[in-house]
Amino acid sequence: MCANWGWQCHFQKCVKAVCTFLVDYYLRSVIILPLCESNREWILDMSKRDYYEVLGLSKSASKDEIKKAYRKLSKQYHPDINKADDAADKFKEIKEAYEVLSDEQKKAHYDQFGHTDPNQGFGGQDFGGFGGFEDIFSSFFGGGGRRRDPNAPRQGADLQYTMTLSFEEAAFGKDTEIEIPREEDCGTCKGSGAKPGTKVENCSHCQGTGQLNVEQNTAFGRIVNRRACHHCQGTGKIIPNKCSTCGGDGKVQKRKKIQVKVPAGIDDGQQLRVTGQGEPGINGGPAGDLYVVFHVRSHEFFERDGDDIYCEMPVTFAQAALGDEIEVPTLHGKVKLKIPAGTQTSTRFRLKGKGVPNVRGYGQGDQHVVVLVVTPKKLTEKQKDLLREFSDISGQGVDEQEDGFFSKVKRAFKDR
Repeated sequence: MCANWGWQCHFQKCVKAVCTFLVDYYLRSVIILPLCESNREWILDMSKRDYYEVLGLSKSASKDEIKKAYRKLSKQYHPDINKADDAADKFKEIKEAYEVLSDEQKKAHYDQFGHTDPNQGFGGQDFGGFGGFEDIFSSFFGGGGRRRDPNAPRQGADLQYTMTLSFEEAAFGKDTEIEIPREEDCGTCKGSGAKPGTKVENCSHCQGTGQLNVEQNTAFGRIVNRRACHHCQGTGKIIPNKCSTCGGDGKVQKRKKIQVKVPAGIDDGQQLRVTGQGEPGINGGPAGDLYVVFHVRSHEFFERDGDDIYCEMPVTFAQAALGDEIEVPTLHGKVKLKIPAGTQTSTRFRLKGKGVPNVRGYGQGDQHVVVLVVTPKKLTEKQKDLLREFSDISGQGVDEQEDGFFSKVKRAFKDR
């Protein structure tokens, strides 16, 4: 009985030691090492500047303040305007900050976690019971765990193109043609990478699997692990005679012309996705997408905020005092605007429907006209006499009957 009991205890200790070793190996090779590798990017992200700092804002900044700061800085550092060496990097940093802070969901995430992704660093690992431990034992005893087919179809990479538009082109849209550099299947080998008349062969070392069994002797016996085949770089294919045009890549760099329909109402910093116009897919996979990012040049007269347009119109003292009808330029042509008598400077008028079309088709913006009363700098003697006479008749330069701006100024002086 005692002998049997001692043998059982010894066996249990051995099993416990083996399991401890296997779990420790699994944690180190399958979890901890990938965790450290993926954390490199997280560590690098810590060097990024705060997005609010990039835009020169506080964390309490409103949506309008974020938009105005982005417009100002993007115009200041756009590579087409600013020729400084670091302008392109600063513009990219400004654009990245705006893309996050202008999106409510991304902004809330950033305010909580900063540049750190709470899901980053775990490589999407599923730790649910370590897969029931079957992956541990399969990796040690011949199964090799889950592996990806190196020849499975994969989607091609996305491309980005920056298009500069005039103020009017952004407002009304246009059809245009752009030319982009991208990879395409080699015409000589039809994308195979092999010299015409020859074929791509399965790798003789891994038998076309793209992986090799690597044996390792341990204190508990021989362990077999799988690694990517270094003879075929994990593709499972070998090209004995490479195509002279593409060097065996199967792809060549070409310039592709693409028709792009710019939607009316597009704004600075927005982007348009052109499906299927990115890099070609791999192993028969779908092509990536092309993202066209728009930069809208500023206008000398108009300013834009969303779908609305703003402008300033100068009027004379006589026009403001007596009233008049003036012509105002709009994107849709000249329109008449009635200025009522007694109009004060900075008074705002709205021209309904004279703004920019909504890019999603939800109506049209308005044009806001701010009237500025211009004081003449050069007067003739006759004009001066008439103004003196006007001043004498008025008694005061400001109508005392109105409880307006100047009345508030007078009360402010009395309080002091």
